[in-house]
Amino acid sequence: MKRILITGGCGFIGSHVVNYFLKNSDNEIIVLDKLSYAASGFDRLKEIGAINNPRVSLYAADFTKPISEGVRKEIGHVDYILHLGAETHVDRSIVDPVLFMEVNSMGTVHILDYAKSIKNLKLMIFFSTDEVMGSAPEGKYYKESDMIRPENPYAAAKAAGECISMAFACTYRLPLIITRTMNVFSKMQLHEKFIPMVIRRSITGEQIIIHATPDLKSAGSRFYISAENVAKALDFIIQNGETQTKENRFTGIYNIVGEKEIDNLSLAKTIYSIVKKHKEEIPEFNYIMTNYHEERPGHDLRYALDGTKLSEMGFRYPKNLEQSLEDTVKWYLDNPKWLGIK
Repeated sequence: MKRILITGGCGFIGSHVVNYFLKNSDNEIIVLDKLSYAASGFDRLKEIGAINNPRVSLYAADFTKPISEGVRKEIGHVDYILHLGAETHVDRSIVDPVLFMEVNSMGTVHILDYAKSIKNLKLMIFFSTDEVMGSAPEGKYYKESDMIRPENPYAAAKAAGECISMAFACTYRLPLIITRTMNVFSKMQLHEKFIPMVIRRSITGEQIIIHATPDLKSAGSRFYISAENVAKALDFIIQNGETQTKENRFTGIYNIVGEKEIDNLSLAKTIYSIVKKHKEEIPEFNYIMTNYHEERPGHDLRYALDGTKLSEMGFRYPKNLEQSLEDTVKWYLDNPKWLGIK
């Protein structure tokens, strides 16, 4: 039995990672979480049956401060640290960039400092984002070795977290891997995010906003990936990834990429069709195209990562995009409170 510490384990992606390891291993899981709004209290851990589970321990911690000696002693030894805890919403990072720097940058320093104090730590993963690479021109897919170009405060804070992680890996020989993940979706995601927002507005008839090029002819695009697939990829990387520092340069980076690119208008129409299939008498599809840069300065129209590295290692995603979307929409229809619908 191994002991895995997951920061942000009450959050959207973190709770799916907790759920994955509960179902697919006998590991003991330690959740370290600030329990902020993004955690939705204990709702996610209740949903996955983690509350009162003898294999799960939950500790409250604010990453903007050092992990206290008392918490360190209570947690005891851990074998793996998956640092998923972060502030993640780009719009909020534009409003409050200092908070994002404190949590995603300084918070990462505190987790790294804690990690280097653990004897015989097998691995730490810093969970980063495709946003650190900035906007991708049509036809460009960023590899792990390409230069980062963050273009909003959230991306900059995560990029800083990456740089700090690389420095600790090189300076302290900390066994560390960085993963970059694209747009993640699944059940239990807050309805401020695009996919649950589209589900909600398909039901209510509210207008769906699609960010597009200035001429309003082309919608922004992403590689969407389910949280279940992300959790499976993290497990694969734990088992097979290499923490490399060659000539004091860190190269242990892995892109976790959705199976295919889809523009947001096509995605919204697909979601609407799934809602219509399972729910009678919904309003007509209602959307508007808007100039993304006027509406969302600092946002990028297209993100794209190259997933060759993980693919060549033999990793395959267990669920495709269509199946993941179908499962997600059906879950929200059965659990409308997560859409803010009574």
